[in-house]
Amino acid sequence: MNKTDRLLAIVLELQRKEVLRAEDLAAKFEISLRTIYRDMQALSEAGVPLVGSTGRGYSLMEGYFLPPISFTVEEAVTLLIGMDFIEQKFDANYGIKAQTSRGKIEVILPENVRREACRVRKTMRLLTSGKDETYRQEKEYIETIRRAILEERKVRFRYSKSVPEVDGNRHSVRVAAPYGLVLVQGTWMLIAHCDLRQEIRHFRLSRMAELNILEYRFNVPSDFNLYDYKPQDDRNICVCILVNRDIADKVKESNNYYIETAEDHPDGLLVNFRVRQPEDLLHWVLGWGADVVVLEPESFRNRVRDEAEKMLKRY
Repeated sequence: MNKTDRLLAIVLELQRKEVLRAEDLAAKFEISLRTIYRDMQALSEAGVPLVGSTGRGYSLMEGYFLPPISFTVEEAVTLLIGMDFIEQKFDANYGIKAQTSRGKIEVILPENVRREACRVRKTMRLLTSGKDETYRQEKEYIETIRRAILEERKVRFRYSKSVPEVDGNRHSVRVAAPYGLVLVQGTWMLIAHCDLRQEIRHFRLSRMAELNILEYRFNVPSDFNLYDYKPQDDRNICVCILVNRDIADKVKESNNYYIETAEDHPDGLLVNFRVRQPEDLLHWVLGWGADVVVLEPESFRNRVRDEAEKMLKRY
């Protein structure tokens, strides 16, 4: 990054975060403190109203606002494709806002940048089916949960687990304090404190039903930060399977959440998984038929064999 671009970036950072220490700026732009001090002097001499406070850092004088900035073609394409993504993956309200934002951005772009950005965008496309009822309901739930998060109100919903409890039941009614939404490998997850389990749990929106916002209020813990949050990894069981070489590429492309490693093997593809319980993989393994063989653990081999025998009896 050259000096001119860096000076502009510094002003944008100050406009966004209000107060920044010289040490933080130096770390962000990977330059020395001396260079930061020279940059701040250059900005001041250029008329940018900087305020320096000992022990706190630098800030912009209240009321200062950087005039609109021109975008490069790459920046414009990035923003416009981002609008496409939001329109497809977020709720209807944000989808409408994405459309209007896209229009505003295109209007302010210089003709040559708009024309080139349009040409580049024609070479890329984001696709989602948008026809599945579960997909449409998920988008509606995003809007409901987003409102509950902002209003700090609890939600109630019926939830279906992928694996039944000890008593054989897969369904339960949950009341939870929603902390945030996370998109994981194309699947929306709610991070929330569950009243039933009395701890932070993760819920797939696709497995929810009868979602409602409650009047009960909650406060997000002061030490919780969605961007710093890392769930405890309790996947302690290893499963190893051997995949027929003919479908090895398809298995890799399946992008199964539990895959740890996939290595070539003389007889095909050796895939290792780490799961909470082997049943997490049962239907996935059965879906590949005879092209997948479970090597270990033995108990899971037997489980797959039993399920295959049940299927055979049905035919």
